[in-house]
Amino acid sequence: MASPAERYAASRRRAGEERSQLTRFRRDLGFDLDPFQVQACEALEAGRGVLVAAPTGAGKTVVGEFAVHLALAAGRKAFYTTPIKALSNQKHAELSARFGPERVGLLTGDTAVNGDAPVVVMTTEVLRNMLYADSPALVGLGHVVMDEVHYLADRFRGAVWEEVIIHLPDDVLITSLSATVSNAEEFGAWLATVRGQTEVVVSEHRPVPLWQHVMVGTRLMDLFTDDSGLAVEADAGTAPELVSGLKVNPELVRLAREDVHRDKWAARGSTGRRPVRGAKRPPGRSGSSGPSRAQVLERLDDAGLLPVITFVFSRAGCDAAVRQCVAWGLRLTTESERLEIRALVEDRCADIPDADLQVLGYWEWVDGLSRGVAAHHAGLLPTFKEVVEELFSRGLVKAVFATETLALGINMPARSVVLEKLVKFNGESHVDITPGEYTQLTGRAGRRGIDVEGHAVVLWSPGLDAEAVAGLASTRTYPLRSSFRPTYNMAVNLVAQVGRSRAREVLETSFAQFQADRGVVGLARQARKQEEALAGYAEAMRCHLGDFSEYAAIRRRIGELEKDANRSAARRRRSDAVASLEALRVGDVIRVPAGRRAGFAVVLDPGLAAGLEGPRPTVLTADKQVRRITVSDVPTAVEPVARVRVPSSFDPRNPASRRDLASSLRTSLAEGALGQGPPERRRGRAAAVRAATGDAGTGGGADGGAGPRVDELTALRRSLRQHPCHGCPERDDHARWAERWSRLEKETRGLLARIEGRTGSIARTFDRVCDLLVELGYLAPADPQHRPGEAADPRPLARGGELEVTAAGERLRRVYAEKDLLVAQCLDEGTWDDLDAAGLAAVLSSVVYEARREEGPPHARMPGGPEVGAALQRTVAVWSQLTDGEEAHQLPPTGEPDLGLVWPVHRWARGQELQDVLDAGPEGLAAGDFVRWCRQLLDLLDQVVGVASASGDERLARTARRAAGLVDRGVVAYSVGSRGAA
Repeated sequence: MASPAERYAASRRRAGEERSQLTRFRRDLGFDLDPFQVQACEALEAGRGVLVAAPTGAGKTVVGEFAVHLALAAGRKAFYTTPIKALSNQKHAELSARFGPERVGLLTGDTAVNGDAPVVVMTTEVLRNMLYADSPALVGLGHVVMDEVHYLADRFRGAVWEEVIIHLPDDVLITSLSATVSNAEEFGAWLATVRGQTEVVVSEHRPVPLWQHVMVGTRLMDLFTDDSGLAVEADAGTAPELVSGLKVNPELVRLAREDVHRDKWAARGSTGRRPVRGAKRPPGRSGSSGPSRAQVLERLDDAGLLPVITFVFSRAGCDAAVRQCVAWGLRLTTESERLEIRALVEDRCADIPDADLQVLGYWEWVDGLSRGVAAHHAGLLPTFKEVVEELFSRGLVKAVFATETLALGINMPARSVVLEKLVKFNGESHVDITPGEYTQLTGRAGRRGIDVEGHAVVLWSPGLDAEAVAGLASTRTYPLRSSFRPTYNMAVNLVAQVGRSRAREVLETSFAQFQADRGVVGLARQARKQEEALAGYAEAMRCHLGDFSEYAAIRRRIGELEKDANRSAARRRRSDAVASLEALRVGDVIRVPAGRRAGFAVVLDPGLAAGLEGPRPTVLTADKQVRRITVSDVPTAVEPVARVRVPSSFDPRNPASRRDLASSLRTSLAEGALGQGPPERRRGRAAAVRAATGDAGTGGGADGGAGPRVDELTALRRSLRQHPCHGCPERDDHARWAERWSRLEKETRGLLARIEGRTGSIARTFDRVCDLLVELGYLAPADPQHRPGEAADPRPLARGGELEVTAAGERLRRVYAEKDLLVAQCLDEGTWDDLDAAGLAAVLSSVVYEARREEGPPHARMPGGPEVGAALQRTVAVWSQLTDGEEAHQLPPTGEPDLGLVWPVHRWARGQELQDVLDAGPEGLAAGDFVRWCRQLLDLLDQVVGVASASGDERLARTARRAAGLVDRGVVAYSVGSRGAA
């Protein structure tokens, strides 16, 4: 029985719990919190910031909702930030349902709903802009939730997250919600450095177990089994060695080996050799292409694994998948579900004009939806994406074919996830997906509170390595890397707010610099070890006869000169070979001295227009083969040995023509032309070509410095022989140590350069940005002794001076576009002043638009009227001058204006129909892409209005407002606020 003191303590504890905001919050949840959620919420209530890193679907957002609850309970504001508008819309709906719509607002750049509410959901860029503008909305802010904070690794937008974290007032608590990353502790340590006490809460536990499968044909096989052959759950992040008896399914391993064997068998057959008697082709799956997409869905439906998201790393592939399923006759819905789908679709799309519906492929889209199948990608109209998301969340659409962007966006989980391939195109090449990407994609499988387990399915394809798939499914090596770099807009805003010196200190607190400095620690440790090794090597090569390091340096210099001489000789031989090919004419008989094309041949086409690699003559060989030779086929110069006449009617595809000309070639050689040597005019012509290219003789061109190098080489060899160490009996042994010393010393110098480059790297970049802005007049020295008209020191910090923002800099502060300085320069120079509204919209589209690789070139036609063409030329000229300055200051260049959307936007602003507009764009321009670019264009037009109004240029401001009105119509207007409008 408890003592009175214990009962009193228990009573006090219960009373404290009753007063706890967490206790009150939990009463309304309707479910129990997981330990990691409790830990994070308790830290928030104790006044500490938190970083929560947990798998998709683990329930991280509950912690964010508790932060909102705390803010409201304390009478303060809470901002909930997300990386994309789609997620902002979804969180707005969820928080409105929980806390009441009157207390929750939404700000996404093009949407403003109840912006003065105590809880506002917004994209991270909106909050960044508030901070730089010192918005009054920041007054009373107590909590900021940064959802999907791992977006700070994004190459294009990641800096925004770090800017917000650094610049938020000190009394604001930050709740950071991240996908599982392997360096959460490092990120948490940085947060503690810049924000104060921050608790790191990491959970690798999935509330819904995830099972890994490989579908071979239509057979669903488990990826992992135990020793008895039974399936074993292995979640991403759980290493196989940590699970007792876990191993890759041996049958999958066997199938992979058979595939390799089958490929070898096929390769052997392709050589034309007969297989060994009795050899049989190894058994394999019937059909090399595997099951159709419809068959995969039918198999998953039979197994009870719908709804499913199938990730296809191509927009066109997603659309094609839906068409294939419809053509197959697949139907995954009941009659009542089809009626419900059509009712919702008609309600959501009621405002879209009938003419646009036809252009948007509405009827085919509805047919797929009614069958329970849909595509989801950025090329869809935002309204269409929103409908797909709602239908899938309600369980009416059973199968979605999506690009990988779905995995990084809204909450749209499924029972199963299918990966068609483990390779994707990254914009430059096809690469394997990473373990982190695999985890992010398959993390959609398993709906908390609905499914008892989730399923990840990889489709078998020839060459699939089951053990590699297992590695993807069981690896936790995806660290968070900062992509932060100072931008022009950031620089002028920082200088305006805190001055240049303080700005440098602020930037040195970025996560990017934090990681660089931590990396320096390891590099410095490595450099110290190498310096110790260098001392040991120096001792080992010590010679009693003299300074062996000096002797070794002479040997290295001799070796360098000999290599240079060899390279020069090789260049001269190649130059001679190119010159001899350039001198060839049709009918010349040549002898190719080596390589696959060796032998005699007659020139059919000199191939002088081949390009940078040199001539590529087309020839007919003595055995009647038409071939193309290159410089690599002629290591030395070729000279014509005879000539034959090539008839004007010669057809290289005609066997008879080839036979007759080959006969003439052999006759020419048989008649003794081989020994006649090249005609003098040919030798003279080849020499002229060599002279024209600067390669005639050894006294000029590539070998102009051969004489001095020979003299130096002779003197060095003499010094080597005369050096005291040359007679040392242990010379070769010392030389080996000297060579090791030299290699390690070079490596150490590189290591020290890397250390120097990393230390203060962000601040140095900021200095270069400021120097360019001073040069262009956006910043100026804040020097009371500086007289107007006097040349300013381009490096004012070097002389201890501060900077101030000029009138042009104030305009730049209002421009947040990716090409911010280009926009500011064009506004400053009046580049767009003479345009009408439609022309301004068209020209500004070149600043926001960036063509996708899938899109073909734009139509050559540009909008009529000299004003638009002249403005585009001036915009490109401003860009060219800007990039020259960036190159001079060692800054990454601003992207070139892209004219691909100029003509479509001009036609749209002139009121033309959607179909005509899309036809005027690059091949493959989708309606959803056009809408997305128009929303970004409207955002830029709004910035132009702000800059022009603040500068007193009402004419440009009126033109920009009219341009926005012309663009913001039809599909663009009714996409505002859509969840897919990101």
